[in-house]
Amino acid sequence: MANLNDLYTAILTGKLPVAVAITKEAIEENVDPQYVINEYMVKAMEEIGSRFEAGRAFVPELLMAARAMKGSLELLKPQLAGNHSRPIAKIIIGTVKGDLHDIGKNLVASMFEGCGFEVINLGTDVSAKKFVDAVCEYHADILCMSALLTTTMNYMREVIAALNESGVREKVKVMIGGAPTTPEFARQIGADGYSDNANSAVILAKNLLAS
Repeated sequence: MANLNDLYTAILTGKLPVAVAITKEAIEENVDPQYVINEYMVKAMEEIGSRFEAGRAFVPELLMAARAMKGSLELLKPQLAGNHSRPIAKIIIGTVKGDLHDIGKNLVASMFEGCGFEVINLGTDVSAKKFVDAVCEYHADILCMSALLTTTMNYMREVIAALNESGVREKVKVMIGGAPTTPEFARQIGADGYSDNANSAVILAKNLLAS
């Protein structure tokens, strides 16, 4: 029987082959993939992210953990997305200009991919023009912006203004997230929604698409 605690540990310590092997066992045993992700994989990534922020883990460990999680998610994708080859929707995601944080943003991006979305990850320090250009180029359904600093979160307002000026605001839903952001801030800047974690981001995205 698949030991999901060992999966948590494998992702936390960046052991890709172990994570993949346990994930395969869980699939063979028909364990609910969403349960595996929510209760073990996401929590492992949250823990390594917390250690990184606290200076108890470093970039190589973070990257190894992300690689292990992505390996497991690749196996779970068919279970989550069913047999449909077309993505649920296209999502542009990035950390706003002036901000280089990407742990949470990358976790959200991985969750979206695992749940059947096509994700275009623009990385960090993304300008309003780059966000707008990507929305137009990829015909995105949702734009997700992240900020981890109070000094950069207000740039989200500029991105939404740029979307309006370009005439594409009505064509794309806008989600925001990151430590200093709040539901109230999302309303103030004209975003469509706010999420504080990867799980709720997926739920919010699906709700926005259905609205």
